[in-house]
Amino acid sequence: MSEQEYYIPDGTYWPIIGSIGLTTLFVGFANQMHGAEWGGSVMVLGFAITVFMMFGWFGLVVNESNNGIYNKQVDRSFRWGMSWFIFSEVMFFAAFFGALFYARQLSVPWLGGADNNIFTPDLWNAFSASWHQMAFMAPGSVTDTVLQSGTVMSFPAVPATGIETATPAMVVDPWGLPALNTALLLASGVTLTFAHHALRAGHRNQIVGWLVATIALGVAFLGFQILEYGHAYHDGLKLTSGIYGSTFYMLTGFHGFHVTVGVIMLTVILYRVQKGHFNADNHFGFEGVAWYWHFVDVVWLGLFIFVYWL
Repeated sequence: MSEQEYYIPDGTYWPIIGSIGLTTLFVGFANQMHGAEWGGSVMVLGFAITVFMMFGWFGLVVNESNNGIYNKQVDRSFRWGMSWFIFSEVMFFAAFFGALFYARQLSVPWLGGADNNIFTPDLWNAFSASWHQMAFMAPGSVTDTVLQSGTVMSFPAVPATGIETATPAMVVDPWGLPALNTALLLASGVTLTFAHHALRAGHRNQIVGWLVATIALGVAFLGFQILEYGHAYHDGLKLTSGIYGSTFYMLTGFHGFHVTVGVIMLTVILYRVQKGHFNADNHFGFEGVAWYWHFVDVVWLGLFIFVYWL
């Protein structure tokens, strides 16, 4: 195939199978959430079909790449496709960061009487328009005791209710497990970069070593996040713990899911490296996974700053 030819893939049934799998998965999930007994079984079936599709379709692409069917035009299309996928992921997390910003910077002042809202101060006597106080007061109580800056203060119950502590740092210390996880992810970005340089230099053993280190750091991150969730849940921070609890678990939970996907992708790339699928000039499969992993790193930095620290 010459470089001027435009590659057109042969017809395949994998997209249809993928559509069936995803539809079955979400139908089962929706009905499971609504209490249908058969929802769980349908969800598992849809997940199995989707995984089968991924193995088959990705395997087909890998075989075509290894057989030299693709040209530079295909490589560019892969890069654009991965770029737009990561952009969609950026906007996905931007929606949740936006919800956190709206609740914290707009809703709380509004409830405190900003923008000509004269009703809230009368509805909740002595209400303080503080994000931390608002997010962590116990639901249903007439007066909640809150420890803030070493002082015991009393506030009435407010709409966005949660647990009986004053700040997120009193439930999840940002300089404990979150800081450790930040160090782990930053280190994993470095080890993955070293693996990329080793691939371009043709040092196969170094590639494998740095990839194993990256995967190990990712797995350690997930382990510490599970441990953190256990402590937070035990201390009363739940998905139902007010606006902070919901945004905390939505943001960190989805990020943890992305780390899990990233670890799986890195494991597949490690297997392909051992099979000799990449060389210094043709290794977009490796680069695409590296882009995704660095994106996950950057998102975590935002989470650490805006969810844990501030």
